Amino acid sequence: MTQTLSIDIWSDVMCPWCLVGWGNLSQALDQLDGEIEAEVRWHAFELNPDMPPEGEERTAHIARKYGRTLEQSRGVQEQMREAANAAGVSLDYEGVEGDGSPAPEAMMWNTFDCHKLLLFALERHGPAKQTELKLALFRAHFNQRRPIGDHAVLLDIAEEVGLDRAEAQAALNSREYAAQVRAGERAAMNMNITGVPAMVVAGKFLIPGAQPPETYVNALRRVAEKVG
Repeated sequence: MTQTLSIDIWSDVMCPWCLVGWGNLSQALDQLDGEIEAEVRWHAFELNPDMPPEGEERTAHIARKYGRTLEQSRGVQEQMREAANAAGVSLDYEGVEGDGSPAPEAMMWNTFDCHKLLLFALERHGPAKQTELKLALFRAHFNQRRPIGDHAVLLDIAEEVGLDRAEAQAALNSREYAAQVRAGERAAMNMNITGVPAMVVAGKFLIPGAQPPETYVNALRRVAEKVG
């Protein structure tokens, strides 16, 4: 009999390790098929809450934030790329279908509005649709290099996953959703979640960081036994 576990993931759309963690978790769940399945919910964590609307070029941002040279920053990104490939996900630019223009710069954006939209998707349409939107935002950011701090772009992405554009616009304009995102971020800090990805299984078992698939397999089995 398959056992269902809740997995709450604190994450940012800008975070490559969050995508790596998702890829490895997905591989683990594939290994646990017929044994354990997950109901995944995504929660807000902003890596750069003070990022201005115009964003910042990615290599320069990593160098500035972590005190590295531009060459060291490129090396870090290559390590991330290799980890992503091993996880079965991609951080590579793939372009936008039908767009023959040169690749835009890889940028970092303010993601607060992304989190409002993700909260809307969860509350109105449930965990599966929220995950679909989250993966679409990852794809838009890493693979298509779309400016996901822009409302028009976010509304296009919402429509692409089947959300109503007018409802999504209302969510982006909502003070209530903004307050809920802020409250959720404060709650994460109170839980000592200071880095992402951070996964909480069955409401109380924390798995920090992007772990290898076998680590997730073992952890989920242990939790299933405890809550079984």
